[in-house]
Amino acid sequence: MGRTRVVIVGAGPAGLTLANVLHQADIDCLLLEQETRAFIEQRPRAGFIEEWAVRELERHGLADRLLERAPTHGKFEFRFEGERHPFNYAELTGQRHFVYPQQELVKDLVAAYRGEVRFGVSNVQLHDLATEPFVTFTDDEGEHRVDCDFVAGCDGARGVTQAYVPAKIARHDYGIGWLALLAEAPPSADGVIFGIHPRGFAAHMARTPTVTRFYLQCSPTDTDADWPDDRVWTELHARLTVTDGKIIEGPLIEKRVLDMHNYVLDRMSHGRLFLAGESAHLVAPIGAKGMNLAIHDALLLAEGIIAHYEGNKSTLDNYTAACIGRVWQYQEFSQWLSDIFHGSPDPFHNELSRARLRRLLGSRRAAESFAEIYIGQRADF
Repeated sequence: MGRTRVVIVGAGPAGLTLANVLHQADIDCLLLEQETRAFIEQRPRAGFIEEWAVRELERHGLADRLLERAPTHGKFEFRFEGERHPFNYAELTGQRHFVYPQQELVKDLVAAYRGEVRFGVSNVQLHDLATEPFVTFTDDEGEHRVDCDFVAGCDGARGVTQAYVPAKIARHDYGIGWLALLAEAPPSADGVIFGIHPRGFAAHMARTPTVTRFYLQCSPTDTDADWPDDRVWTELHARLTVTDGKIIEGPLIEKRVLDMHNYVLDRMSHGRLFLAGESAHLVAPIGAKGMNLAIHDALLLAEGIIAHYEGNKSTLDNYTAACIGRVWQYQEFSQWLSDIFHGSPDPFHNELSRARLRRLLGSRRAAESFAEIYIGQRADF
């Protein structure tokens, strides 16, 4: 296939953001994706984008459809002990979340990209990363080799590029599962509901006027077969319903168990290979941070690569350091939220979690600090 400046492996939010920003800077790229275009444009994943990320996409001309269609959320509510406890973070920060399913953002970014892309590739291998890198892969046209200056590994937790970085990996297993559900039902509330209940955590997240996302805490060894529809709705009603707040039912169109765990690589590059998104770090969906981190990495990596071609190599040299502060802040925030949401079988630690929640709801300063990281306003310190 000849040569390009950057080969990007993976067409998720990280890879597509990077590809678009580089192409706008007249840096040619080849984007490789193992799945079909139809698959990545329909796969349901995350749905909340922080305002800073939306404004960055807007700055690059990549948010027109998002801004036209996406509703915004500036508040949520805790439900526990039969009562509602609203939390207005827009009032505290001046910022909101944009509710936009990841597959819709992927669809937009694919449509915007004017560079070369190959879907349905397999057997991707990276070579000579320390000197003159090249990538080999197979598609329906046969085997290919492409030489390049840089490789960007944006292919996620199950991709191939992570294995090429000799990094130490810090891991954490929450020891729980979340049953992820999509229901063909209108939202039962304007925004997000976090249900804290002795039977386990539950969540409600509006997606569209006709589709709602729900989560139920469960055992990580459960399968969807362990959760027939009747059991799902019984638990959702028990964990989320309060006197003036009912849950609306509808057909369940998705049902899968997520094993809640995190990891972080201590380095995000090796030679001319740079990782972004879940190739470098995974944060459980407790705080809705994964897609936002992927966009953050991609923007910083694009900045570094563009600076390199402008004669400034130090920006790219500092890529890991530039990313890792936000990564660990989001990890810490997710751990803090997990303690609040899931409690503990140990009575002492369970009461500590309740004390944190009472402080959050009773102190404006505590609320402001929480809101800053919840919306991603300050996350690099």
